[in-house]
Amino acid sequence: MLTVPQTQPRPARPYAFISYTVPMSAVAKPADEGFPALFAWLGQHGIAPVGAPFYNYRRIDMAATLEIEAGVEVEAAGQGDGPVQFGTLPAGNFVSTTHTGPYDQLYDATAMLIGWAKERGIAWDMTPAADGDHFACRLEIYETDPSEVPDPADWVTRLEIKTAD
Repeated sequence: MLTVPQTQPRPARPYAFISYTVPMSAVAKPADEGFPALFAWLGQHGIAPVGAPFYNYRRIDMAATLEIEAGVEVEAAGQGDGPVQFGTLPAGNFVSTTHTGPYDQLYDATAMLIGWAKERGIAWDMTPAADGDHFACRLEIYETDPSEVPDPADWVTRLEIKTAD
C-alpha cells in the first residue's frame, strides 16, 4: 500500500554511511553487512542516529551494478574512518511516498512513484551516463525495524527522490 505522493522541500541533512557497489542480485548486502557495521561504528564513537536507516541509491545500472550507501542521518557530519564516511544529503524539493508491506514490493512501489512523477512532468535530479543513472539523492528509508515488527505486511518504508530544481 502506498500513500499519495507529495512534493516538499527538505533542508540539507548530515549523514553517516558505508558505500557499496553491488549487482542487483546482491542488493541486500548493504543491509545485511552495512547497517550493523555502521551502527556499531557510530556507537563506538558516541554518535547517535537521528533518523531511520536508509539506502541512498547513487548510481543505478540494472544490467550491471548499483552504487548504494547504507546510511543514517546524524546531528552533524563527523570524521569517518575505515568504511564509514560522512556527507550531506542535499537540500531541495523531494517527491516522497510511504509504502507499507514487504521489502520485495519496493521495486513496484518505486515504479509507481516514478510513474506518478512522470505523469506530472516532474524530473529527477539525476544524470544519465553510460554506467547508469547518477542520482543526487534517491532514498529508501526503513521506518520499521523487522526485529521489532515481525509481520512484513506491517513494515513501513518511505521513498524520497530529489527533484531537478
